[in-house]
Amino acid sequence: MLEKNKIYRARIEGYTSEGLGVARIDGQAVFVHRALRGEDCDVLLLKALKNAAFGKVVKVHEPSPHRVEPDCPYYGKCGGCDFRHMDREEELYAKKTRVQDALRRIGGSDVQVEEILAGERLHYRNKSQFPIAADGTVGFYKARSHQVIPVENCLLQKVDTNNVQLKFDRYIRLYNVSCYDERTRRGLLRHLYVRTNGVGESLVCIFANGRELPHEAELVALLREASPRIVGVVLGVNTQPTGAILGKEYRTLWGTDVLTDELCGLTFRLSVPSFYQVNREMAEVLYDKVVEFAALTGTETVLDLYCGAGTITQVMARHAGRVIGAEIVPEAIEDAKENAKRNNIANVAFFCGDASAVAVDFAAKGLRPDVICVDPPRKGLTPEVVQAAAQMAPRRIVYVSCDSATLARDLKYLTEHGAKVESIQPFDMFCHTYHIENVAIINL
Repeated sequence: MLEKNKIYRARIEGYTSEGLGVARIDGQAVFVHRALRGEDCDVLLLKALKNAAFGKVVKVHEPSPHRVEPDCPYYGKCGGCDFRHMDREEELYAKKTRVQDALRRIGGSDVQVEEILAGERLHYRNKSQFPIAADGTVGFYKARSHQVIPVENCLLQKVDTNNVQLKFDRYIRLYNVSCYDERTRRGLLRHLYVRTNGVGESLVCIFANGRELPHEAELVALLREASPRIVGVVLGVNTQPTGAILGKEYRTLWGTDVLTDELCGLTFRLSVPSFYQVNREMAEVLYDKVVEFAALTGTETVLDLYCGAGTITQVMARHAGRVIGAEIVPEAIEDAKENAKRNNIANVAFFCGDASAVAVDFAAKGLRPDVICVDPPRKGLTPEVVQAAAQMAPRRIVYVSCDSATLARDLKYLTEHGAKVESIQPFDMFCHTYHIENVAIINL
């Protein structure tokens, strides 16, 4: 068995789904932080288990031509990025390989993944959620922990978002505001949330373990000073003893409680809880592909499960006969209805409810959509959704996925119900991280 804290020499053969280098030492798999395939390295073992080990590179004897110097001083400390030690070409290779491997190992599929469609690498995130530590540190979690690392200038966030974070940090220090301690469940401030739109406007929400903040007027003034294009500051109440970020109660401290953005030529109102793709520019590319895969002619009925604020629903509605959207978050459904009115789209209907229950209910009532679109969270589809989708027997299913493993699992379920996977298109929506978005087209 390999020994912890011992240095071994090894050649990196490939990558894990999270971007770690993979080597074999004495026949055992070793997962190596910040290593690139093809490199000959000295690896210090940090953890040695019975069937696997974890280590980090301490010396590279033969560096990969794809190795680059990380451009972020927090890389390796903050857990936000995974690929800043490799160039763009290698990052895209690692991501495509991840999707292909998941399809083969988990889904038992030999469908070939298309080349990745990629976007901007810097300042692309339009939503940021900064955890706040009990000592007042505002930043991001260290990888695989709840330790908050102070970050002053994240290269993934918008510039104004970073400015808001710094001013919020000043507010905490200036007024000695208490911050939430996960162990004692005491303290006030929990998360800072910032969402921006395509013209640079922002909506700020402070999630707190209480219904009031000290010096609210002064806080608003500081935030507006940080970003003059803020349209609203909201307090989100979260008194639950869990790690969840969002609360169920909101109060507007200043301005408005919604942000408006334009996407694919349509206007969308976004409240704090509403789901919206974090990379706006690549979202337009993705939605165009969704419409292409749906192959709509203008007469079809489409069922859009996990519809969020109705973005995909309304983009599809311009090409379909009618579209039905379903979403479990009540605020998102209200946004979706308001968005449809704002965009003068009449051939849509929205239902609030769990996707599994809605799908089962529609199937029992005899709904027979021509196309079903699903955009589930990372946990993927439930067996009930898969079974209901098969019962409704659409011509095709368009599956938007943010997790390759659950996508592979669900595609296997669907093929067992008679479906055939035609194509899988990956999108690099989350540059520098191991996350990747996929759109799959499934024919029934």
